[in-house]
Amino acid sequence: MTTSQNTRGRSATRRTARAAVAAVAAGILLLPATAAVAAPPSPPCEVGSAFSRHQDSSIPLPGASSAEGIAAGRGSTFYAGDLGRGDIFRGDIRKGTAELFIDAPEGRAAVGLKADVRNKLLFVSGGATGQAYVYDTRTGATVAEFQLTTGDAFINDVTLTKDGAYFTNSRRAELYFLPVGPRGALGEPQTIPLSGPAAEVTPGFNLNGITSVDGGRTLIVAHTANQALYTVDPATGASAVIATEALPNVDGILAKGDTIYAVQNAINQVSRIDLSKDLSSGEVEDVITSCQFNVPTTVALFGNTLALANAKFGAVDPGGYEVVTTAAR
Repeated sequence: MTTSQNTRGRSATRRTARAAVAAVAAGILLLPATAAVAAPPSPPCEVGSAFSRHQDSSIPLPGASSAEGIAAGRGSTFYAGDLGRGDIFRGDIRKGTAELFIDAPEGRAAVGLKADVRNKLLFVSGGATGQAYVYDTRTGATVAEFQLTTGDAFINDVTLTKDGAYFTNSRRAELYFLPVGPRGALGEPQTIPLSGPAAEVTPGFNLNGITSVDGGRTLIVAHTANQALYTVDPATGASAVIATEALPNVDGILAKGDTIYAVQNAINQVSRIDLSKDLSSGEVEDVITSCQFNVPTTVALFGNTLALANAKFGAVDPGGYEVVTTAAR
């Protein structure tokens, strides 16, 4: 296992191929309901400047060729993925540092991530590969690789409950459930066909972020093309609308109690949504912005701090990739 860019040992051909995968994925991720939206450039700023609403900070991902997913680990540890290469970085929010942790085998991708702290596992969505990967967070070794589906697919995000991991597919009206038993024992993946409004599939990007509430008894999914959130019954796949204002470019989502943080990638903001007790509606209580956001896609929570991966989709010269931290409020 390597821990620095200098020891990666990749061939030029491999770098080029993986860069192409990242470029294709980036183009897909920015498709809204009807037409592509160009990401506005983030204005230059300094931490704590008058332009910034928070005392934000930026943590570089050294050597990353792209970025998309982020997950909270134990304590102040975070994991961030290289979308096109499938590599995983491990960092520390308090120290403001990160380094390459998993040098993924060729052909893998890393979209959404979630860490199972209890079982020391990291679950990774494999994008257009149709796969999901499980890694050991102690060693970085691959625990398992699953082919969730074949054909036209984009395994986008993942959430964990006490029973296992649920993955979204942005190309089909279905979720995938991977059972996780005692001591991290993994079962066989199951397909959950969706019904109701979340099952709508358009030529654009559909199911995207996913989170859970009510102790895992209810899932919430983001639908990018519909600019909406839906509840999903994990037992039946039945879905229902969460009535909110439109959420353009909604991407990764995260639940904390009755609050949902919804990342809106191309418009560089996070909507903090207060859910009703019956989950039938939600009100946008605040919109969190930062001059350091540059197409953020997914979010992790550390106490009162949000950490987001800057994907920089559409950037000609991204100047590297990073994780941005800002106040959760």
